[in-house]
Amino acid sequence: MRHGSVRQGGVDNPTDVGDPGGSDALYRDDDGTPSVPRQPGSSGSGHRGGNSGRAASRRRKKGKRKVFRYVAITASLLILVTAGAGWAYIQHLNGNLKKDTLNLGSSTAAKSKANAAGQTPLNILLLGSDSRASAANQKLGGAKADATRAPLADVEMLVHVSADRSNMTVVSVPRDTRVDIPKCTGDNGTVYPATTTGTINTSLQHGGPGCTVATWEKLTGISIDHFMMIDFAGVVSMADAVGGVPVCVNNNVYDKQSGLRLTKGKHTIQGQQALQWLRTRHGFEDGSDIGRTHAQHMYMTSMVRQLKSGAKLTDPSKLLNLADSATKALTVDKGLGSVDKLVSLASDLQKVPTNHITMTTMPWGADPQDPAAHVVPTSAATQLFTLVRNDTSLTSTTKKKTTASASASPTATAAAKADIAVTVQNGTRTASAAAVSGRASAIATELSTLGYTKAASDPTAKSQSGTTISYPTDSLKANAQAVAKSLNLPTNAVKKSMAVSQITLVVGSDWTTGTKYPKSTSADTKAVLDSSAALNASDKNACMKVNPSYVW
Repeated sequence: MRHGSVRQGGVDNPTDVGDPGGSDALYRDDDGTPSVPRQPGSSGSGHRGGNSGRAASRRRKKGKRKVFRYVAITASLLILVTAGAGWAYIQHLNGNLKKDTLNLGSSTAAKSKANAAGQTPLNILLLGSDSRASAANQKLGGAKADATRAPLADVEMLVHVSADRSNMTVVSVPRDTRVDIPKCTGDNGTVYPATTTGTINTSLQHGGPGCTVATWEKLTGISIDHFMMIDFAGVVSMADAVGGVPVCVNNNVYDKQSGLRLTKGKHTIQGQQALQWLRTRHGFEDGSDIGRTHAQHMYMTSMVRQLKSGAKLTDPSKLLNLADSATKALTVDKGLGSVDKLVSLASDLQKVPTNHITMTTMPWGADPQDPAAHVVPTSAATQLFTLVRNDTSLTSTTKKKTTASASASPTATAAAKADIAVTVQNGTRTASAAAVSGRASAIATELSTLGYTKAASDPTAKSQSGTTISYPTDSLKANAQAVAKSLNLPTNAVKKSMAVSQITLVVGSDWTTGTKYPKSTSADTKAVLDSSAALNASDKNACMKVNPSYVW
């Protein structure tokens, strides 16, 4: 994972963090806000009684007010004088950011619908690029012969923040997952044909991160709002700017390929060592990419805890270095291409409590075409994607009050069932399996039984992760919602689309059996968590299991 890190001052290497004290420093409260410097004897000093004591106290208070007034005026003048320089620096940071198109695909997933309070979920794709284009990346990543090769997205994580900002789910997909990569058109006009034989990390070579976004949307059925991508050199520069992150190994580990060498126990890693940790594959668990994903989750959860506990830099020069390093290291979508928008995004993410952040790995199985080298998503992966798409918290089995339910009344009156025409398509084909035979006709028959006598099946097999009901015009919205309610589909499965001419139901790979859409239960959620190696961000006792072949 190409992420930076934050550490708490004074851990392992106190020289990496600026002096929070000093004669000019303000005392700070526990929440980090500046507070008035406390003077010795400021409460209860002076005589207990008598006019002279009270007069002395008044003189001291008057003197303090003058001092504070002077400080306030001076600070205000400094702000005014440096405002131009501050604006110029923000423009400099904005110029550092590299920007690219969000989605280059030929089709996109349905946008997330608002809950009853008008709030919408937030989905951000985090990418780690293995680019060797720069000298710094070649030094850190090796393989100078690959300097001209288009980079691969070797680390991919979807960050889902719930509509009410009460919880967060992070889903990692192993880089060697066999997927359907949709047709993508690069910003330069180059067309990359769709393929069913590629791995998800190669999608970055089909025009850029916008094709990786399109691939994720096709795989998961989840609409992605933003992406952020970082490379080798970015990880190191950011880690050096902010310090280190605590990690743990259950044994001595040495991976010659990544260079990671640690003794058993807890360590605070930073700089190039942080990159080694995030890149190590052979050193952990069974030596596969899955173990590396789990190590990345440990790193991220530890970093989150440090941020939440108030870890911060107090040296302004280090803060500026961090801002400069972070913006130089990032490629973001054009909708996220400014510092103020990144700050706003960070504010949203900070609202989520630590114990409501869950790291998961896509449940996977061996690829039938190449079981030794590649993996494919399983039915449990489809369930995980459905939970995320439906904004279901993985840290609580309690129904969210703000989530709209499928049984809610339509916003307008629907027509009689017999007058509603519905086309049903079979979208259960996946990268690893053919479409489930007869799904479109089975659901069309069920609709006819329920009174939708104009329901008809379309025999064309499609590939779609999540079941959807699309309608072309607003006048058909209530009818589409009525169909969803009859089949127990959630309201966020209903979407408006100009790609259909009438109400169209696509039965996705999340609904392969039965004639009623399966409702998620707490037991289903627990099963998904068990199969996705879930890690809660509040878990301070997690420790990576070292591959026995890499113990020293």
